[in-house]
Amino acid sequence: MPAITANTLTLPRVVVPDSAAAVQRPVRSVTTAPSDFEGEGFPVRRAFAGVSFADLDPFIHMDQMGEVEYAPGEPKGTSWHPHRGFETVTYIIDGIFDHQDSNGGGGTITDGDTQWMTAGSGLLHIEKPPEHLVVSGGLFHGIQLWVNLPRAHKFHPPRYQDIRGGEAKLLASADGGALLRVIAGELDGHQGPGITFTPITMVHATVSPGATLNVPWNPGFNALAYVLAGQGSVGADHAPIRKGQLAVFGPGGALTLAANPRQPQAEPNLEALLLGGQPIREPVVHYGPFVMNTRAEILQAMEDYQAGRLGVVPAERMPHTDREERP
Repeated sequence: MPAITANTLTLPRVVVPDSAAAVQRPVRSVTTAPSDFEGEGFPVRRAFAGVSFADLDPFIHMDQMGEVEYAPGEPKGTSWHPHRGFETVTYIIDGIFDHQDSNGGGGTITDGDTQWMTAGSGLLHIEKPPEHLVVSGGLFHGIQLWVNLPRAHKFHPPRYQDIRGGEAKLLASADGGALLRVIAGELDGHQGPGITFTPITMVHATVSPGATLNVPWNPGFNALAYVLAGQGSVGADHAPIRKGQLAVFGPGGALTLAANPRQPQAEPNLEALLLGGQPIREPVVHYGPFVMNTRAEILQAMEDYQAGRLGVVPAERMPHTDREERP
């Protein structure tokens, strides 16, 4: 799991929260993500399945894509499809992915890079492995997260952020036992590069075997920890957690994640995505690629898509993108 690595001894340290001032967040639930297929058939784990929207808000949906070793000819992506009303965040840990949208955004991301697409008022986009990866096969592993937009920004003009892995703010835990990559938001006063409409924090943490990560967390945010690899425990009560499981934390000002001293041979560290955000607390109607506030807005989004008002597939397309997919 390459992503972006660094020597934790040389990085800024995150302070251990003062127990008198920052209450440890209790673990409210640990759920296991079911497996499914997305797009043209690439395997995913539905990280938020079975979790109430009240606990997830402002997040809507998250897939762990892979981890899969493709044979030659097997890599798959999506066809052209629309979005409106939220932001999609694609974070690639291993492998390569191409993105293109009808608003002019796009590019190639690889180990540790992030594509942050604000669909806003609406656009079309496509995600594909590059042709050379289709031919050769190879390892693919990543995350796609959907972040809701508040009503005031549902129709904001679309925008695209290409965040290189080297732009993430790299930090170390207080004892150097964990590497933290801050992709968006703030952690202990350190700011990540992602620009968001809804205040959130997104961190990829690598915790060494036997180490404990104890970090301050914005009390006004919710808090989630999704395990990408390895096994360990969460919270002051040491609730066990492993690859493919999501922990939902209760209120407080700090959260704890610990790695078991012994890890699976193929997964030497505990890898986790830490997520938190300021709840929007507005009605949500989610239908396929649209996330709005009312059913009428969903129907309008479908009508606008069918009428071509969400954008036009660019004349110059990425390779092997010659067909559209209707919702």
